[in-house]
Amino acid sequence: MIRAKDIHKYYDQLHVLKGVDLHIEKGEIVAIVGASGAGKTTLLQILGTLDQPSQSAASSLYINGEDILKMNDKNLSRFRNLHLGFIFQFHQLLPEFTALENVCIPAFIAGKEKAATEVEAKKLLDYLGLSHRIDHKPNELSGGEQQRVAVARALINKPAVLFADEPSGNLDTASADNLHKLFFQLRAEFGQTFVIVTHNEELANMADRKLIMVDGLISK
Repeated sequence: MIRAKDIHKYYDQLHVLKGVDLHIEKGEIVAIVGASGAGKTTLLQILGTLDQPSQSAASSLYINGEDILKMNDKNLSRFRNLHLGFIFQFHQLLPEFTALENVCIPAFIAGKEKAATEVEAKKLLDYLGLSHRIDHKPNELSGGEQQRVAVARALINKPAVLFADEPSGNLDTASADNLHKLFFQLRAEFGQTFVIVTHNEELANMADRKLIMVDGLISK
């Protein structure tokens, strides 16, 4: 599903990623852990195509068989929209839109038909226990509800991979536990691959694999 080789990232003279090699299988739930500053979020952003690695002749990144580093910006944006989903610590819902409208946005960007998209969004919100909240705006939802709306938004285009950056870091314990269980439920139901950066030891230990980053590399 994901094959990364010799991934480097520099910010000016700061060498953040120092030649990361990584292989993640389809349907795996992989947690990336490590101290702050180890390069976890930088790696996640590169794997998720939100950032580019620094140029290196030996670097490669394949997702679902596609050569990511050879795509132009237009093709990369379309690939990201259709095949990748993102869940962040702060849900990043648009405050002026309802839960239903927020979930629909990635599908509308992909050019999908409005009525069919809304039907699919309602199914997802119902699956996530939010059918009674579809017309509520983010400021009318609890933190856990907002994060579940963000999960529905990430799922609307049926992505092959879901990337999550500290997804439960802004939630209370009960909501965090529910979100963690939801990831495994989604994997069982839809077969998605999950790559999760987290400081939450409970979530990391639930994953199929826990990768520890130390000083810009995955510890062996």
